[in-house]
Amino acid sequence: MRRRPPPPPSPLPQRDGIDPVRVRLPGVGGWATVREHLVERLGGAGVGVVDGMLEAGLVVGADGRAVAPDAPYVPGMFVWFHRELPPEVPVPFPLEVVHSDEHIVVVDKPHFLATTPRGSHVTETALARLRRELGIPTLGAAHRLDRLTAGLVLFTVRPEERGAYQTLFRDRRVRKVYEAVAPYEAARAWPVTVRSRIVKERGVLAAYEVPGEPNAVSRIEPVEHRADGLALYRLFPETGQTHQLRVHMAALGVPILGDPLYPEVTAPVPAGDFRRPLQLLARELEFTDPVTGAEHRLRSGRTLEAWTSYTRWAGGRIGQ
Repeated sequence: MRRRPPPPPSPLPQRDGIDPVRVRLPGVGGWATVREHLVERLGGAGVGVVDGMLEAGLVVGADGRAVAPDAPYVPGMFVWFHRELPPEVPVPFPLEVVHSDEHIVVVDKPHFLATTPRGSHVTETALARLRRELGIPTLGAAHRLDRLTAGLVLFTVRPEERGAYQTLFRDRRVRKVYEAVAPYEAARAWPVTVRSRIVKERGVLAAYEVPGEPNAVSRIEPVEHRADGLALYRLFPETGQTHQLRVHMAALGVPILGDPLYPEVTAPVPAGDFRRPLQLLARELEFTDPVTGAEHRLRSGRTLEAWTSYTRWAGGRIGQ
């Protein structure tokens, strides 16, 4: 089977760290013009939006020239444009670079900042911010952390090397250590290894456990516990299912402080609400660099506020 050739490079630069949208016109269809196809394909944007972009010359072809409003439909043609994005609430906490070389950038992500553009979080993401702040438009994420989780995230500099680093995570060749603050369960024999099957459906906020072959394994142990009933836990995920640690902690009866989804969905944390962050931190990443062979052991410098100052965290005082 003949492989489709790769798309041509984008004629448009990034805007605010965000790539332009690329659309490939289908090989078959009954559209007379590019406009007709875009109106149908981008129906949610409205006819006026598509017409406005075309009239303003904001839709371009591979040569960088504006696509005319009456340009004929050409099967297989590529067009590019930038979406007009709604304003986003800035996340008022810095990204800290803990390691940087010509191949990778590892950052210490704050709570409330999404890793990559998705849904309503686009420009206010770690990826977009890093591209802007470091001036590296080719940066891409090798893995992700939840928006509400803080800690270490690895980004790649060269697109052609991204697959090698993503494979590290896929093949479980990265040692990951998390920390969390949650109630202490004195009656349980620690440490505990939790094995279960977790399902996360698109459009559903919370993941959940179902019967079947386990696809999620976590080792959990308390490091220290206090008279107020709280403990600082160390968590070792052997797999990487969505919300895995949060699901497993809740299943043990010790849900992580500040979790709006587990054990019960209360309400999603809206953009702009920076009170009482989820007390979960990706503390360490340890791996052998698949490109250079270097041994990396990286550590977050952040603290979990409910452990260091519970009164401040519980009172909703903003600060990381």
